[in-house]
Amino acid sequence: MSRQRVIALLGRPDAPTDAVEEYCRYLGEALLAEDFELIIERADWNATGWDGALNELRRRAEEWRGAWVLAQYTALAWSARGFPIHFPRVLKSLKAAGTRVGVVFHDIEPYGGTRMIDSLRRRVQLHVMLKALRLSDTAVFTVPMERVSWIKQEPGNGCFIPVGANLPTSSEASSRKGISTGGKLSVAVFSITGGKSGRWEIENIVEALRFAASRIGDLRLIVLGRNAQSAEAELTNRLHDSPVELHVLGVLPGEDVVRSLSASDVLLFVRGPISTRRGSAIAGIACGLPVIAFEGSETATRITEAGLAFFSPQKKGDLGDVLLRVLEDEHYRTSLAQRSLLAKRQYFSWRVIAARYAEFLRKQP
Repeated sequence: MSRQRVIALLGRPDAPTDAVEEYCRYLGEALLAEDFELIIERADWNATGWDGALNELRRRAEEWRGAWVLAQYTALAWSARGFPIHFPRVLKSLKAAGTRVGVVFHDIEPYGGTRMIDSLRRRVQLHVMLKALRLSDTAVFTVPMERVSWIKQEPGNGCFIPVGANLPTSSEASSRKGISTGGKLSVAVFSITGGKSGRWEIENIVEALRFAASRIGDLRLIVLGRNAQSAEAELTNRLHDSPVELHVLGVLPGEDVVRSLSASDVLLFVRGPISTRRGSAIAGIACGLPVIAFEGSETATRITEAGLAFFSPQKKGDLGDVLLRVLEDEHYRTSLAQRSLLAKRQYFSWRVIAARYAEFLRKQP
């Protein structure tokens, strides 16, 4: 029996890695077991301009009549400056061609900021997201809908599906056997935010590692993913007189990410409040790690069942205290790791995520 075709529609590509494209690729691999073939397409307005991109999209969409098209929404995928005013035109073009339109909201909330331009950007993003919700046949939210501030009552066409880790399935993710760590406990950081937020993250990471190392002794810090290498000089400078061995690995292939995380004892996630849409945190969960993170408005069911140890960013030194407890108490650390593996199997494996997608993809119009 031939598989049912599904189109994943992306906007302009991101660099140096495109997490949304990776998400679609891993989802597509898992959907094969559900008898769906996911095909990745782009409306690359950044290369051709909006008129050219929409004309090309209308032409291709004629071949997709009757198929599901899952438009992947982030504000910057559909606008260079986060004003995605053309995204509803994309959805209208798809509907006019007779496709069944799904919108996957990877951006859940409008952007913050206190400037006048930030306020205008927020209003535009809210308008676009509300319009996209109305235009879609199904909308996928990567956090529980009751945690989305602009949804006042649960929409009939909405569903909640957490993201998975953009990593290959590997036995290393569930076993540390045979991994040499040289006797040192290892702390992993997967990606650092750029700009002012990144400086705050580095400050907190360094403070916590220095404190834990002052109590335990030699530690290893493994930093990988986005902006890792741009943070290397500051990390090296601020850790130079501490018993912390620094390894900055940068952006790696998925297999090497799994290997590096699986060789670690804990993941520090300080890029923002943890939630079911935070792929770099879920990568640690998928690799069976305890994850040290802080709570926010999107922290809710599913993610809270993983092996999380929470710290308060408002409490001075709390990250270091929580890190020290996780590293010192092997029984506690092991119990958190077991919870992460269980949460992965129940909620964050691509097999489970694909099954949730298949529920609405199989529905007849």
